[in-house]
Amino acid sequence: MQHLDFAYASSFIRTFLEDETLVLTIRGRKYTPQFSFKVGNQHLTVESVQTEVDAGYEGKKQVALIEAKNSKTNNTIIRQLFYPFRQWSHHTTKTVKTLFFEKRKNFYSLWQFDFGDINDYNSIQLTKCNRYEIIEK
Repeated sequence: MQHLDFAYASSFIRTFLEDETLVLTIRGRKYTPQFSFKVGNQHLTVESVQTEVDAGYEGKKQVALIEAKNSKTNNTIIRQLFYPFRQWSHHTTKTVKTLFFEKRKNFYSLWQFDFGDINDYNSIQLTKCNRYEIIEK
């Protein structure tokens, strides 16, 4: 959490999303409402699945949900982005953006993923990424 808080205080997150109105409003575990989606040819319905958002920032027009890691990540499961995305899409009319955050040494990386079809688990697409470096003077 301290790295996410630092990234927010340093304006990495607001700069990345081009939104100066973002403030921390979401953190921790919640349970999903019921929703349905497809994975390939399979149709699934889930309800009351526990999700965790490492940090969620709300602005005038958007909500940004962040899944954070503190080390090099070789892979992650789409569920960690999709379920919170679906959950908060249910709770707000604002645009919901999903970000993956990683801290390595003095570098902070952000990747934004969008779901082209809110009902399709596999419609995930990388839409933006950037890396920020802390340089000590």
